[in-house]
Amino acid sequence: QVQLVESGGGLVQAGDSLRLSCAASGGTLTRHNMGWVRQAPGKEREFVAAVSWGTRDTFYTDSVKGRFTISRDFAKNSIFLQMNGLRPEDTAAYYCAATRSGVHLTKAYEYWGRGTQVTVSS
Repeated sequence: QVQLVESGGGLVQAGDSLRLSCAASGGTLTRHNMGWVRQAPGKEREFVAAVSWGTRDTFYTDSVKGRFTISRDFAKNSIFLQMNGLRPEDTAAYYCAATRSGVHLTKAYEYWGRGTQVTVSS
């Protein structure tokens, strides 16, 4: 059974940076795309960024392009999200997730971490 554990969230001011980490245990996520999904209170879960398994391409939602960078350590079964230039609208619980299908639809993800909170004040 695969477990995903996120860390690195916190309370920061607008313009600050955070680096999120996700460690997977219980098995290597072969053939899985891995990414980050966020959810603000009262809103649907939103795809943020992902790294594909096959081509190792990266994908981002438009609102974070140029500010966030996703990376993946395939040997250590981990992913990271470097978040620069944080904005109040980035405030959400950030979840590490894995899927064997498409990355842009949150319902496609089959493994989920419990989330790490990112709060950005203005």
